[in-house]
Amino acid sequence: MKTLKEVVTGETVTVKKLTGDGPVKRRIMDMGITKGVDVYVRKVAPLGDPVEVTVRGYELSLRKADAQMIQVE
Repeated sequence: MKTLKEVVTGETVTVKKLTGDGPVKRRIMDMGITKGVDVYVRKVAPLGDPVEVTVRGYELSLRKADAQMIQVE
């Protein structure tokens, strides 16, 4: 299973599982990233941080550490 951090620009993936501890996991869920939602990777910064995605119709920037906690397919 790959993580959102490994997804290439222009790809749309579906969230399968969120890993991580309480507050961090809660914050990711509060941003609208929940199991079953589609995530489109718009752009990855040159050094890989941050990752720009589109979720539920709005744009979001995620740190690499957060993106690594989101398992997708």
